[in-house]
Amino acid sequence: MPHLEALLVERVFEESGVVCIVARTREEVAVCCPMCGTPSSRINLWYERSLADAPVGGRPVKILLSVRHLFCDDPGCVRRTFAEQVPDLTFRYGRRTVLERVAVTAIGVALAGRAGARLGAVLQTAVSRMTLLRLVMALPDPAWAVPAVLGVDDFAVRKGQHYGTVLIDCLTHQPLELLLGRDAEPLSAWLKEHPGVTVICRDRAGAYADGARTGAPQAVQIADRYHLLQNLGQAVERCVREHRACLRPPDPDPPEDSPVQTSAQWLAALSPIEVRFRERHAAVHGLLGQGHGIREIARELHLGRKTVQRCARAATPERMLGGRQQPRPSRLDPFKPYLAKRWDEGLTSAVLLLAEITELGYRGSYGTLNDHLRPLRRTRVQTALPRPPSVREVTGWMMRHPDRLDTEQTQQLKELCTHCPELGAVHSHVRAFALMLTTLTGDAEHLTTWIAAVRADDVPGLHSFATGLCKDWDAVVQGLTSERSSGAVEGRVNHIILWNQQCQAVCL
Repeated sequence: MPHLEALLVERVFEESGVVCIVARTREEVAVCCPMCGTPSSRINLWYERSLADAPVGGRPVKILLSVRHLFCDDPGCVRRTFAEQVPDLTFRYGRRTVLERVAVTAIGVALAGRAGARLGAVLQTAVSRMTLLRLVMALPDPAWAVPAVLGVDDFAVRKGQHYGTVLIDCLTHQPLELLLGRDAEPLSAWLKEHPGVTVICRDRAGAYADGARTGAPQAVQIADRYHLLQNLGQAVERCVREHRACLRPPDPDPPEDSPVQTSAQWLAALSPIEVRFRERHAAVHGLLGQGHGIREIARELHLGRKTVQRCARAATPERMLGGRQQPRPSRLDPFKPYLAKRWDEGLTSAVLLLAEITELGYRGSYGTLNDHLRPLRRTRVQTALPRPPSVREVTGWMMRHPDRLDTEQTQQLKELCTHCPELGAVHSHVRAFALMLTTLTGDAEHLTTWIAAVRADDVPGLHSFATGLCKDWDAVVQGLTSERSSGAVEGRVNHIILWNQQCQAVCL
């Protein structure tokens, strides 16, 4: 231990598995006053400090150090006495040596609270999770210079409620600043206070575009390719949802002796939500065709004005049915296996089934049970048909590289594009845009050609995506031709999220 050379080691012994070193400082060595710097060796008193040092041979080490309390010989100094500190060994109010503090801080930076405390126990370094967090929070911010390439992205402290903005140097991946909120004003003010940024890599948020334009008008803005692909995926999902009726394979021809399904039977096979949406859509468009206005229709049908506007903008009911997620949990869920078993045994009466599951503890209504049994009573036998792919699955097939699809997925996508020309056009446009993005050939000419081809087809979902590209034209062209991206910023956002989760776990 090099720092022990400045000490007089009196003895070394082991007690309860701990290596104890008894030492004291040398009396002939003068120590400078921390206030005025005057050397002094006039002793006021001796006192003992207990310091935890780095473990040796898998055993913890404790130093019992006797140090001096000295007088300051400068009459003009404010401090009359001061405690002696051993260079590279002690610091004020410290219960650990400098070497041990550095090691414990490194553990805290790497693993934070509970995980760091567990690792410290394995390394024979007793430290609590809160001590690790305090040491990390006490670290000074590293020095940095104004970067030439700045990365900007938002992160959620609490999703949906509190957001912030992280700024990093895209060349060194060093985080520079965390700004409150994700508005244009904080970013613009920061750029004005730190001139010299020449390139700004950002996501597609309009607030960041405005902040970068006002704070650093000379800087080149680059739209991140990850966010471009993410926005394209959202547009493709909207297109697929609008044509989700095409996802079902065509029904086989019914036998000659089977009755033809009537419109009433077809409506009975739909869910109550689908029936209500279709009736509302038909009523709104019927009144629109008669020349009624939005407000008048809202009063007539006892609907909200925005609801009527959504119905009026939707050309088909399918465009209104796209926002539903997975079904909500219901009281019937624990009894569905029993109902399936009894249905296979031939019991199809909802009244009798309700009586049986009520004895088993069901507390729901008859309507919930009847809605669950409705698909089983459809007039057409569809059990032999394969399950149609979902909207998310088809979107994933279109967005993934063709080499990453298996043979069955490739065949299903090919049949779907043949069956629905609109989805075939969407898939063709996605592949063309992905080629520009991966090969960085999306210059102004190629991108203009791609947007013209999109607008020539009947794909409203991609039309809105193309309009967004035109609004952020310069940054998008730079993103599709430059090698710079916001990948380093996304990595730092993941670090912030992980650190936030660890801090919340410690607080709990």
